[in-house]
Amino acid sequence: MVTLVGRNGAGKSTLLRCVLGLHAGQSGRVELDGRDVTRLPAHRRARLGLGWVPDDRGSYATLSVTENLTLPPRVGPDPWPLERVYEAFPALYGRRDSAATQLSGGEQQMLALARVLRMGARLLLCDEPTEGLSPLLVQQVGDLLREAKRHGVTVLLVEQNLHFATGVADRHYLLAEGRIAEAMDNSEVRSRERELLAYLGI
Repeated sequence: MVTLVGRNGAGKSTLLRCVLGLHAGQSGRVELDGRDVTRLPAHRRARLGLGWVPDDRGSYATLSVTENLTLPPRVGPDPWPLERVYEAFPALYGRRDSAATQLSGGEQQMLALARVLRMGARLLLCDEPTEGLSPLLVQQVGDLLREAKRHGVTVLLVEQNLHFATGVADRHYLLAEGRIAEAMDNSEVRSRERELLAYLGI
């Protein structure tokens, strides 16, 4: 699991959109499992296992949890069966007949992640999944990302919460003006946390 951190406007979300194929990069290339996918459109990348968990979560508000999980098409190479989703996220099983609007913020984030896994994603791009959540819900999001990782899913995470990031990720990249300025491991982020928070304006 890898995080991208940087000030607002540093290019974090734009980079995710470039990886997804929703935005054309000015230079460089995008590789997935060693295959150059730079010229492939977004739907072709999705079929190779690239999935996006947007910051607005993207669930169908009036549909039940089960309906949200069965409606999306299976486009990737390794879609999760519904039973596997409920095994990984038992809280969703308990709310399976509830409408998405009745879920807590943490449960909605679980549902957004589970929907992408149901579609067959092997690489998840998550855009600020903890923004606006309470500390308890932030912990739940961390648990579900670690669960996805345990099941062999790779995660690329845009995140401003450094404490959260060092608790879930293995590597961290600092973006500045659209470029990677630094690569850091967890120990380096922790030792420089005050400096990094000041730089990020948090």
